[in-house]
Amino acid sequence: MIFDQSEESEWVGPPVDSEMIRRAESVLQVRLPKSYVDLLSVQNGGVLHNRCFPTAFPTSWAPDHFCVDVIWGVGGENGIDVLSPGLVTEWGYPAIGVVLGLTPSAGHDTVMLDYSECGPLGEPSVAYVDEDRVPKRVADSFAAFRDGFVSCRTYGDEED
Repeated sequence: MIFDQSEESEWVGPPVDSEMIRRAESVLQVRLPKSYVDLLSVQNGGVLHNRCFPTAFPTSWAPDHFCVDVIWGVGGENGIDVLSPGLVTEWGYPAIGVVLGLTPSAGHDTVMLDYSECGPLGEPSVAYVDEDRVPKRVADSFAAFRDGFVSCRTYGDEED
């Protein structure tokens, strides 16, 4: 399981149904990736168990990775359909898609579903957006992104 199950979290949304997905897609004006929707059917967002994602480029976080604390679900007060649109405007993120969750910097960097090449009905890649606001592809799909997280201990951190 990608999510930390050790304690209750404000980031876990209500159980997902098809109407919630339809509403989120309507608000966001994109089709959400099947692998993301499948993940939400198991748990609707939450704190990640392994939080570090390796990169081939330096980030403001580290020379070879970045960290994601939370992947948001849909619906509820902490869903991507509620949070993402405002964050794109507030933080000046590029208009490439949907903010996926929360990083430790709380806005200075982020991770987004990137629809810039596939269009709103296609399968988005995942891009890391740093303080320079230039999106950098880190995964060809949400499934590859989901499966790419490693323990932060890999990088010498004391905990995940």
